[in-house]
Amino acid sequence: MRPISLVPSSAEMQPSKATNIQLDIASDLQKWRAFLAIAELGSLTRAALFLDSSQSLLSRHLNALERECNARLFNRTGRGVQLSEVGQRLFPHVKALLSDAEQLQLEIRGEAREPAGRVTIGSLPSVTNPIVGKLFNRLQARHPGIQLKILEGSSGQVEEWLADGRVDIAILYRYGAVLPEQEQALATVDSYLIGPAGDRLTAKPELPFSALDGLPFILPSAPNGLRSALDALARQQHISLSPVLEADSLPLMRSVVAQERLYTVLPLHAVWAEVKEGRLQASKIVSPGLQRIVSMIMARSKGPGKAVLSVAAQIVQAVEESTRQGLWRPGAESA
Repeated sequence: MRPISLVPSSAEMQPSKATNIQLDIASDLQKWRAFLAIAELGSLTRAALFLDSSQSLLSRHLNALERECNARLFNRTGRGVQLSEVGQRLFPHVKALLSDAEQLQLEIRGEAREPAGRVTIGSLPSVTNPIVGKLFNRLQARHPGIQLKILEGSSGQVEEWLADGRVDIAILYRYGAVLPEQEQALATVDSYLIGPAGDRLTAKPELPFSALDGLPFILPSAPNGLRSALDALARQQHISLSPVLEADSLPLMRSVVAQERLYTVLPLHAVWAEVKEGRLQASKIVSPGLQRIVSMIMARSKGPGKAVLSVAAQIVQAVEESTRQGLWRPGAESA
């Protein structure tokens, strides 16, 4: 019987090096730019006009790519071209590759000048609304070369985008007094019981957490940060918190509360317009309160470039502007 060695071989111990990356088919980015333009515009003619190129050159690029990939990338139709099954699988990878190459080019060209390029922010819908207008205006005035792209999703989606490097900056809610080292606390937000117009319970400025016992709720489905925090606090307080409807859409939650006379739990800024207009009511939850921290995280896989750092600085300023309006409280205050 051969002995089993528990010591890794020298080959196994050798760390992976960037110099070992092999580039063959993916090395000619111009051909893949042609692929992307044809895919997005659905026509060689329109792609040639967009790229200020000739249709015959694009056709040669496409034929070369299909030979190198040993697969058909497009299906020809009477109205143009459509991505094949293989083309559909390659499309998001090619788009990400070219986007990163463009960002690298902008970083190189703009390193000694003003920050420029596209910065992608992933955020929860209830966080985006209070700051995105302020952020856009500040960037237009101070860094006009930066282009913003905003992706909204659930906390799980934003975390996934951050891990995959699809976003440069993520803004999330965190529950608890301590944040991971790489995250920055922007503000502290109180939770409110949200009810319909004319509701007696939410007519009070504050109410104890125990008042939530048995109410008909519309809440986000698990896994969700707010839902987990609510369920944990309900168990501690020995009350029942069972939603009659689950929804991950903020606009849907607001409309259902107003129309069907259900309740939900949200930060005040998420319903500020509806409360001011008298369509919804909000009562601060106390004894115990439920605070959440607005946290900013930068993608570690990419590393923060000049444009990303500039946007992050302006996010901090936009949040501080919102705190002065009384919607949020500064930093990570204790509950």
